Amino acid sequence: MAKVELKQPIVQEIAENVKGAQSVVVVDYRGLTVAQDTELRKQLREADIIYKVYKNTLMNLAFKGTEFESLSEQLEGPNAIAVSKDDATAPARILAEFAKKAPALEIKAGVVEGNFYDAKGMQVISSIPSREELLSKFLGSIQSPITNFARVIKQIAEKDGEAAPAEEAPAEA
Repeated sequence: MAKVELKQPIVQEIAENVKGAQSVVVVDYRGLTVAQDTELRKQLREADIIYKVYKNTLMNLAFKGTEFESLSEQLEGPNAIAVSKDDATAPARILAEFAKKAPALEIKAGVVEGNFYDAKGMQVISSIPSREELLSKFLGSIQSPITNFARVIKQIAEKDGEAAPAEEAPAEA
């Protein structure tokens, strides 16, 4: 079997993984211990993020003609990719948080929702909270004025309720 035939399924696998992805992040994992790599993979797997090491040439072939083609320039040396189909900021957030404990891990670049970001841009992306966190904060900010309004109305009603019986008592006597 020719080498090309052996590599074609891997290129198709990469292409399938990135197809419809919200974000793809390229990292240099050199210097990570086996324990660190295992822990990183576990964290990414729990967040439904695909994390794999592929040959750069195969990633180049898979990225050609897609919105992730701009990552090809970053593919030098040993690289891994983290792919998320659901949460666009999750890979950057988890990788950046892990890199604080394991400085050997280096985020090289990424494509988030079709936009290319270098290492500095990915650091900014990593500081963005998850979609669920943003929605809960948004709902909290919407709920807060309504809750405060309801509390004020209740206090006014209670105050008026206390004042009414006091006025009626002298009238009955």
